[in-house]
Amino acid sequence: MTAGPAPGRRPVVVVLDYGSGNVRSVVRMLERLGAAVELTADPARVLAADALYVPGVGNFHACLAGLAAVDGPRLIDRRLAGGRPVLGVCVGMQAMFESSTEPSPAPRPGLGEWPGVVQRLPAAVVPHMGWSTVQVPAGSRLFAGVEDQRFYFVHSFAALDWTLRPHGPFEAVAPLVTWAEHGAPFVAAVENGPLTATQFHPEKSGDAGARLLANWLATV
Repeated sequence: MTAGPAPGRRPVVVVLDYGSGNVRSVVRMLERLGAAVELTADPARVLAADALYVPGVGNFHACLAGLAAVDGPRLIDRRLAGGRPVLGVCVGMQAMFESSTEPSPAPRPGLGEWPGVVQRLPAAVVPHMGWSTVQVPAGSRLFAGVEDQRFYFVHSFAALDWTLRPHGPFEAVAPLVTWAEHGAPFVAAVENGPLTATQFHPEKSGDAGARLLANWLATV
């Protein structure tokens, strides 16, 4: 059974519209799960929404430039400072780290919500494209009911280590880090107070991805 919002309640989810690829499949899945979805970069709507979904495809630095163009870093930071839910997906997850080694003629820093550098996967074949299992920590709400399922990945870069320890306003709750492997272990998902992220694409991950997004919506 899929979780999702409480009966009769439709949480408002803004999918941040900053030019990062085709997000229509994201909008459709969230709507199917019971959310009222807005595809926008309007600051007032971003800040007022129950939850913010930050997509991301392509080059890390291009995505950061796109985020900067719509004041994304400030809006994301304000939401997190107020304990308001944010979900970053694929490069939208990578953007939450300090930087990336991905080549670019115009390199940009990450948002710095988490320490660490996003690096190229040390695998014989990249990109990592296809279905992979994940190693889920005990107590995960995001993966409840889909701990043993496969999820769909398309990426060449990832966070290969995790150094953040509990600190700041959410210090009572340690971040929950889910791992996967392609050439080496990498961070596949993080649950850290109001900030959640996945390296895989839930909207492309079939029933398992739908259940995962429903779990996230149930927390907003």
